[in-house]
Amino acid sequence: MTTSTASLQRFADRKLAGLDRHNLRRVTHETRPMGGAIVERDGRRIVNACSNDYLGLSQDPAVIEAAAAATRTFGAGAGASRLVTGGHPLLFELERRLAAFKGSEDCLLFGSGYLANLAITPALVGAGDLVLVDALAHACLHAGARLSGARVEIFAHNDMDDLDARLTVLRGDHRHAMILTDGVFSMDGDLAPLPGLLSLADQHDAWTLVDDAHGIGVIGDGRGSSHCFTPPVTPPLQMGTLSKALGSYGGYLCASRAVCDLLRTRARPLVFTTALPPACAAAALAALNRIESDEGLRDRPMTLARRFCRRLGLPDPHSPIVPIVMGSEGAALAASKSLEASGFLVTAIRPPTVPRGTARLRITFNAAHTDTDIDQLAQALAAILETTQAAE
Repeated sequence: MTTSTASLQRFADRKLAGLDRHNLRRVTHETRPMGGAIVERDGRRIVNACSNDYLGLSQDPAVIEAAAAATRTFGAGAGASRLVTGGHPLLFELERRLAAFKGSEDCLLFGSGYLANLAITPALVGAGDLVLVDALAHACLHAGARLSGARVEIFAHNDMDDLDARLTVLRGDHRHAMILTDGVFSMDGDLAPLPGLLSLADQHDAWTLVDDAHGIGVIGDGRGSSHCFTPPVTPPLQMGTLSKALGSYGGYLCASRAVCDLLRTRARPLVFTTALPPACAAAALAALNRIESDEGLRDRPMTLARRFCRRLGLPDPHSPIVPIVMGSEGAALAASKSLEASGFLVTAIRPPTVPRGTARLRITFNAAHTDTDIDQLAQALAAILETTQAAE
């Protein structure tokens, strides 16, 4: 082993030891989907209660067949950036369909939701500009803000007074301004107050980017967080993913034609990345067909989430994401292990994904879950919480 290799090894070992001491080391487990909400891990079949596949469409036969047919027709990969070789027809069809579904002029596909948020903000603002990000927005929104080179301000979660105060003080000193927020917050399941936020944005001439990865397909009649209000609102920048309710992989931005055309030229994670494989676009199109036509499927995750919360005496949820905050990393890991022993996969969520002191179980509801699954999960969790409280 060379000197530099040995020093790298020592560095990694020290870092891992520190993570172990604080219950923060991540370990991945081989987990095989078995259809519906069932997965196999370590030879046991258990109910997956932490997936973002809210509608179970990644396992839907029609979605799978659409992906297979597209692969047979167009091949396994795209081969290059769309700016180099063009794009297969399914990419253009999916962009048209998503734009119509979200009520925008145009849509632009990216390799993933994370890549989309690394692309959008740096393509629109830079040095001399201002970006304000909700404190609990997804990590990729924060990363895109930092990458832009603009001044970045973090405002208190869903606090419109704090946002207004920061805009009032800072907006006049900056050329352009953007506000970045989740539509549905991925670790808490709550909604951004979009009507108030967009009103502030108009008052201060700030462009709003809403990450609706966890909204499309399952709330707002399937159209996402912007349609949860009366009347619905229309953020100028509506970002989302294909990898959750749509059961596929990729990201998108719905916006005006001019904005999308600008990003086609300036968004580095688009310009310098190979386009989505045909199978991803075809699967998302098939999933979108189901979402548009099947109201019962769209409503099922929220129905189950409400059933679960009422069993545990929790407030009604705003989305299919229900957090159970345990506090310490050790408590969250222990609760996760107990649930797995009871037949449920619910991964412990720990810092830096969530703030220190708020380690949690993040339970997500899937249209493939049965009522019995949900009742048994609530019963198992109630026993864990009772034991934890007694120990305290």
